[in-house]
Amino acid sequence: MSIQNCIFCKIISKEIPVQFVKETDELIVLKDLYPKALSHYLIIPKKHVQDIQSLDVLDKSLVAEMVLMAKELAQDLEDNGDFRLQVNSGKDAGQEVFHLHFHVLSNKKSKK
Repeated sequence: MSIQNCIFCKIISKEIPVQFVKETDELIVLKDLYPKALSHYLIIPKKHVQDIQSLDVLDKSLVAEMVLMAKELAQDLEDNGDFRLQVNSGKDAGQEVFHLHFHVLSNKKSKK
């Protein structure tokens, strides 16, 4: 998928209006539209990186910021800060949007 067709890139550039939960210079955080837990957030880098295999050594600080954002989000969860951090990398691993993103999920299942 090209960057021009990437839904996350369109959200980041505000072509598609979405309310951000949090935003930094490097990241945005959204609530997942199809939550798999009571709290389910997406941490998305503003830089388009297709998947983990596409990361470069220069992306170390970006990945560190994503992990630290997960820690920050966990403080607001109703599970005493316990959470799952999930990254799907590649079609066969379940990645559906080919723009790197982390899922932060509380341990409580969604009622949907």
